[in-house]
Amino acid sequence: MFAVGVNTDEKDFIKAFKKPAAILAGYAGQFVVKPILGYLFGTIAVTAFNLPTSLSAGIMLVSCVSGAQLSSYATFLTDPQMAPLSIVMTSLSTATAVFVTPTLSLLLIGKKLPVDVVGMMSSIVQIVVAPITLGLLLNRFFPWICNVIRPLLPPLSVFVTALCVGSPLAINIDSVMSPFGVTILLLITGFHLSSFVAGYFFSGLAFSKAPDVKPLQRTISYETGMQSSLLALALANRFFQDPLVAVPPAFSVVIMSLMGFSMVMIWANKRKEVPV
Repeated sequence: MFAVGVNTDEKDFIKAFKKPAAILAGYAGQFVVKPILGYLFGTIAVTAFNLPTSLSAGIMLVSCVSGAQLSSYATFLTDPQMAPLSIVMTSLSTATAVFVTPTLSLLLIGKKLPVDVVGMMSSIVQIVVAPITLGLLLNRFFPWICNVIRPLLPPLSVFVTALCVGSPLAINIDSVMSPFGVTILLLITGFHLSSFVAGYFFSGLAFSKAPDVKPLQRTISYETGMQSSLLALALANRFFQDPLVAVPPAFSVVIMSLMGFSMVMIWANKRKEVPV
């Protein structure tokens, strides 16, 4: 989150706010379409596959968090002109996650497992809002420091992400390697795939007459399909006693990244062949 703040400039926001309808569509993809799909796949996990309730809650928790910062990078690699718009979409969902994520978690998971709404709000402020704000302020007032540390942040972020993902997978290695581990993998893959498709399809309908409809579709698809699964992982580890809740978010980090950047490779190549 600190790395995101360091790499963000206020001018990025000014440019993107000229497209409020697209921002709203991206926000709806994150906090309307995605939670509906998360609830659907979480319910399937219990009713169709008889998985533990904690695993179902983990899937739903993934669907309740804000957009992944990786979506902005994916957008930059595919449609560079849309990167500021993606940054605003992700930043808006991240900023409001303080209130929206605990509320959605209470609605989707509250009847299955206890949800500490106030505690979640406090954690999101510490995990998301504070480091991004610190990065923005550092970039604004001490840009020379940012120039020095910026090259170090991507590999450091990857290393920290690997530790965050590896920990719950290692703790639950027996569950991961069990038959229902494969089922969770398939459900998480289905959840992300349907999110990518839904974002692309519905934005195509909403902006069918826009001159830049294809870049918009790709941007909103990334925004809908890529979640801040590390945030879900942190919340699962802190607010749910059952360690199994953390397994779907850990899977999600890996699956989301692989699927998102596979789409980058496909769309970027097609864009070079047929400019839009």
